[in-house]
Amino acid sequence: MSEPRVFLLPDLGEGLTEAELVAWHVAVGDEIAVDQPIAEVETAKSAVEVPSPYAGIVTELHGQPGETLDVGKPLISVTPLSTGVAADDAAPAPSPAHPVVEPNETELAEAKPADAVAETYREEEKAGSGNVLIGYGTPGGHSQARRTRARKSSVTVAERTGSTAPELSKEDDLTLLRTRVPGKLGAVISPLVRRMAREHGVDLGDISGSGDSGLIMRRDVEAALRTTAPAQVPEAKPAETRPLESEAAAASQEAQAANGVDARTGLPIAARTPVRGVRKAVAANMARSRSEIPEATVWVDVDATALMELRGGLKANGAEVPGLLAFIARFVTAGLKKYPELNTRIETAEDRSQEIVAFDGVNLGIAAQTDRGLVVPSVRAAEKLTARELDAEIRRLTDVARQGKATPTELGSGTFTLNNYGVFGVDGSAAIINHPEVAILGVGRIIDKPWVVNGELAVRKVTELTLTFDHRVCDGGTAAGFLRFVADAIENPTSLLADI
Repeated sequence: MSEPRVFLLPDLGEGLTEAELVAWHVAVGDEIAVDQPIAEVETAKSAVEVPSPYAGIVTELHGQPGETLDVGKPLISVTPLSTGVAADDAAPAPSPAHPVVEPNETELAEAKPADAVAETYREEEKAGSGNVLIGYGTPGGHSQARRTRARKSSVTVAERTGSTAPELSKEDDLTLLRTRVPGKLGAVISPLVRRMAREHGVDLGDISGSGDSGLIMRRDVEAALRTTAPAQVPEAKPAETRPLESEAAAASQEAQAANGVDARTGLPIAARTPVRGVRKAVAANMARSRSEIPEATVWVDVDATALMELRGGLKANGAEVPGLLAFIARFVTAGLKKYPELNTRIETAEDRSQEIVAFDGVNLGIAAQTDRGLVVPSVRAAEKLTARELDAEIRRLTDVARQGKATPTELGSGTFTLNNYGVFGVDGSAAIINHPEVAILGVGRIIDKPWVVNGELAVRKVTELTLTFDHRVCDGGTAAGFLRFVADAIENPTSLLADI
């Protein structure tokens, strides 16, 4: 029977180092095909369905839903199906003079036609469709292929089932020495077991391993948790003496008992929520923006009555009418053409010298609130699109973002961000710049306000525009000029919308 192939979690975009396993689409024992979706994972960018590069029978799933997996760690093990008599004829048993070499899992090696086993493996790799995720792919005709079977090693590693560890470099040996079981030279604790012990406060030095050479397994940590759990959670009173209370109140008390009491406030802790996925990415990016960018904010109230009347007239004629955000996006791209300083990025070299990088084009980011958090997909080459085309692309991007299906390219290629926080019923906000961009324009709600028109008081449709900008790339005069340009376009929209 063929040895299982272990598929490692690939880099799903822009150097991400981890992903949360949301759900499995397959189970142990299932027969799967090449490029069949096997799992859904959530990264800091989006939710992604991961396809399998192998066909065969699922022998092991390396992770549980809700678990965070590191890129490059095992995701699934698949045993290839038997290729039948033809395959046996094509791949005779190796002779002692031509032993089969098991390549390292990160090794890139050219297939040798003289080696029947290597040739068979290359042909199997060619069977893929060519669909590629960053970090792996089905070769589809390249002379080099990523090998996934590991060389044998004398080091015993926890939680490996039927496969051996890859050869270790000197640096790897030093790392493993730090994770060996005290007093047991040959026993190495797996990262999964170490993480479980760390998260639950279990001292591995107090545990006797049940694996080979005293290796500490997952079951040993779980057993230690079971022995300490009764001391952490107070025993419930007998049912007949417990006072009457709602199930919700009982659950709340149990949660508070499990989470403990906050030392600073003295209040029971109701819940602990890990910061991960999109929330983790947003937090890191916003913290970096505030720590690196000397920002300033300017704002202005705008009479949007003319724009509202223009849309109303188009609707009355039965035409397909873009949304208000699409019109404003059209004005923004025109404004950035006149004030290109706000469509740049600052790059810092290793010697701390800095450059302002300007772009020939605008990738307009649209801030979108989703169930997973705030994401900013971008309309590529937005300056080339009409208001109707912008409207269609904005709707498409916000839809895929809310479904968690936006690609890393769509989420990470913006040069300027437009944020419509008016949908939340607020007038203004000093937004944080979406690093590494240098400016963000916010649009508040449009409401009726008293406004002076030709010396007389009137009720007009008024909104507030807020521009936050990086003071390193321009001064207030440039920022105010851009903001005034967009405001004037909203108040007199026909001058810029001849091509809608």
